[in-house]
Amino acid sequence: NIGERLLSAHANENPLFGVDSIPFLATSFDDSDKLWKAAKDAVGGALDEQNLVLVYSVPWPPQGFYFKKEVNSAADMAGVKFRAYNAATARIAELGGMTPVQIEAAELSQALATGVAEAFISSGSTGVDSKVWESLTHFYDVQAWLPRNSVFINKDAYNGLDDATKAVVMDCGEKAAASGEATAKDLTAKYLATLAENGMKVQGPSDQLKSDLQGFGATMTDEWLKNAGDKGKAIVDAYKAM
Repeated sequence: NIGERLLSAHANENPLFGVDSIPFLATSFDDSDKLWKAAKDAVGGALDEQNLVLVYSVPWPPQGFYFKKEVNSAADMAGVKFRAYNAATARIAELGGMTPVQIEAAELSQALATGVAEAFISSGSTGVDSKVWESLTHFYDVQAWLPRNSVFINKDAYNGLDDATKAVVMDCGEKAAASGEATAKDLTAKYLATLAENGMKVQGPSDQLKSDLQGFGATMTDEWLKNAGDKGKAIVDAYKAM
């Protein structure tokens, strides 16, 4: 009766489920929290329509760029073979003038080693797990988005609980959300330290690259808003007003 999911995987069912994964909209843990605060009620309402009750949500470590060379602007990305695994990453490739190549996570190390892919976007966790320092040289901590895992409960099961038990469930969810976010922050720092220890250059984006990526974000936010309608606009407006 209880489950967890990366809701953005269901954005094709309802664009609101993809609000946490709009690239370059919320680019830090603090901004991710603000965006979630703006979106939580609407996302909870969308889950309610599917007979689910939202309990809590936790961000993953933020997404950064892995490259085989120094990249100081979008122009430096042109022509690079970029791993695309969904519509958003394919769109990032397109906006950066890169060539998207579809590669599953299990095949990533081999694709990098053989040159089938030369760059990708993911968290520090993926880089450490795949030992990307064997093929790539630079990690840019652009914090493109912080995907969120959400935990929810079957509405019929939840409604079968007495009020005191419902309160306990939600209180546990609140505590788990705080603990999960603290762990995500801790792991983020550890993953980036491991990348650096293994010889990768770990750095933030240059001013030009940051500006270019904000341009990508504005474009992709507008594209999301076309699908998400008034509810989406209300979320983005509330977030930007915080």
